[in-house]
Amino acid sequence: MSTEKNKLATEQRTELLEKLHKRFISNMNRHKDIDWDKVLIKMETRAQKLWSLDKMEMTGGEPDVIKYDSKTDEYIFYDCSPETPKGRRSICYDREALDSRKQYKPENSAVDLAAEMGIEILNESQYKELQLLGNFDTKTSSWIKTPSEIRKLGGALFCDKRYDTVFTYHNGADSYYAARGFRGSIRV
Repeated sequence: MSTEKNKLATEQRTELLEKLHKRFISNMNRHKDIDWDKVLIKMETRAQKLWSLDKMEMTGGEPDVIKYDSKTDEYIFYDCSPETPKGRRSICYDREALDSRKQYKPENSAVDLAAEMGIEILNESQYKELQLLGNFDTKTSSWIKTPSEIRKLGGALFCDKRYDTVFTYHNGADSYYAARGFRGSIRV
């Protein structure tokens, strides 16, 4: 997926890195033992990953570093916007669900949009891990990666946080709502 069109112009790159640095400093509780300079070195050498981080930012995801994976030597970013990203709402779960709708089709699906952006949809354990860092999706909900056994039966899973508790629900994969989108992650 690494092509010339998936690289940021110098000005875009600088602007994105400044936003990410500012967010990193403002939210140290998310990454207490991570050194920004080491994260920056990784990002500066991975143009495709920066492009994907920019897409996360442009769609309202507010990506931030949440941990370091020492086994793979990668920093992991999650969408940390308070509510599910605005630029990724009103979409069904996947292409099969989108194609099955006869009327009132949404513009896209969560799975397709994540792939276009070069990111992964959070799974249930990642979503719960994110919720340990703050209060997310208290007014919205987010599709999560759905096990194939559930998807084969036409369903898909989503999560939110209400009453200081993370809930996992099911819905038809072809459903879509103005307050439901998805959160993603990327390894850099």
